[in-house]
Amino acid sequence: MSSSTHTQDVRRLALSVLQPGFVGTEAPEWVLGAIRDGLSSVVLFTRNIVSPRQVARLTAQLRAENPSLIVAIDEEAGDVTRLESATGSSRPGNFALGAVDDVELTESVARDLGRQLHAAGVSLDYAPSADVNSNPDNPIIGVRSFGVDADVVARHTGAWVTGLQSAGVAACAKHFPGHGDVAVDSHHGLPTYGAGVDEIARQALPPFRAAIDAGVRAVMSGHLLVPAYDPDLPATLSRRILVELLRKELGFDGLVVTDAIEMGAVTDLYGIGGATVRAVLAGADAVCVGGESAERATTELLADALVDAVRTGVLPEDRLLDASERVREFADCSARLGGAVRVDPVGGDIGYVAARRAVRLSGPADGVLPLAAAPHVVELVPSTNLAIGKETPWGVAVPLRERIPGTTFVRLHPQELQDGAAVLKEHALAPAAGRPLVVVVRDAARHAWMGRALGDLTAARPDTIVVEMGLPGAAESGALHIFTHGATHASGVAAAEALAGSHRAHLAG
Repeated sequence: MSSSTHTQDVRRLALSVLQPGFVGTEAPEWVLGAIRDGLSSVVLFTRNIVSPRQVARLTAQLRAENPSLIVAIDEEAGDVTRLESATGSSRPGNFALGAVDDVELTESVARDLGRQLHAAGVSLDYAPSADVNSNPDNPIIGVRSFGVDADVVARHTGAWVTGLQSAGVAACAKHFPGHGDVAVDSHHGLPTYGAGVDEIARQALPPFRAAIDAGVRAVMSGHLLVPAYDPDLPATLSRRILVELLRKELGFDGLVVTDAIEMGAVTDLYGIGGATVRAVLAGADAVCVGGESAERATTELLADALVDAVRTGVLPEDRLLDASERVREFADCSARLGGAVRVDPVGGDIGYVAARRAVRLSGPADGVLPLAAAPHVVELVPSTNLAIGKETPWGVAVPLRERIPGTTFVRLHPQELQDGAAVLKEHALAPAAGRPLVVVVRDAARHAWMGRALGDLTAARPDTIVVEMGLPGAAESGALHIFTHGATHASGVAAAEALAGSHRAHLAG
């Protein structure tokens, strides 16, 4: 074999382990050419999606080049949604499902999502989040988790995997070995999970064990440092974590895929090319190159980095070949999984049923609900992490206005509350004079400015109704609180129904 032929073969292997995103609602020519040259996977994001029917056309266009192409999507069906980024998800997220704690409901919601993804031609979903949100200050997981208790998260992770895969779409449990007990967003820096081995086994690993027991086809590594296993390398780049822990101790034999390799937690240390090579060397089989690096140049750069690493002996060719073989096996397996299930694009209303069941009330509801008059709604809007699309709408005011004509509302951001008292008086208290006041917050316990504004409003109007659409925190004394456990469209509708009296919510407890 000539050296040029061998280099071409290694480049095909390199392309096969990459899972790049791209820009556009039709496949660009560079992606189609890369598939012909060996690319085995692509990942879809909001920028690729207009409607399920359009996604089906796009995936058909991609698979015309390779029928077994893996088409992945980062669709959690909660606050993090790609299919419904323009409207907000019609399903509640994980935290709401964990609050209901009905595994059959969770399985049904995941199956409903899987049916929609399968009809659109998606074969791999980067979900569910199997992280236990044990740190209330966690800036990246929060309501993406099924809860704060490992047992709850484990049983719902298993149910979600079962539901999704029963609809013909492979699930991917993330972010191994657990991203719930950190206080740094790995998009921007390297978080550290400082627990000992025994605590990790009790706190973080049970959901991944449950996912593996449920037959999960893929596991996504997390970009976090876990000194108990590896004091030097993030999990994505650590053989001790990906091979010794995940493969040998937990017995996982499916596809190991990285979290987006362009994230600061790994690229700040090694550059995007260096991080890619180290991830494959450590035992990752597929490298997600999705969110912020969706260009031809990045894909070529990473393929070149892998080829150069093989040429210089940094990356054994056998390891690259093994990774490529696992990708091929996964592609064949996911194609069989999808082929065994009838395409059925018709979804039900299970998402709204689940969102209603997740609503909880705390405080005096008698004589307050349903609202007797059109309210003024104040929505306090925080900045969200990069996993949540900035374009995705959320809140209660719009669905409430549909149910109670005359509802007015205002959205206030932290920068608008520099002179808090005056702004609140003008935009919140004055318009609510003689009317019900509803204040909508999202993780108020995590945002000091939001907590202050909420305290000022409830002090001025003790009859304020508070709707918390993030993690439940301490309730303001005397105020009625409505907890939705997430900020999806379905959750907003469920809260609006509770306010309008068209659905009776459960008391918290």
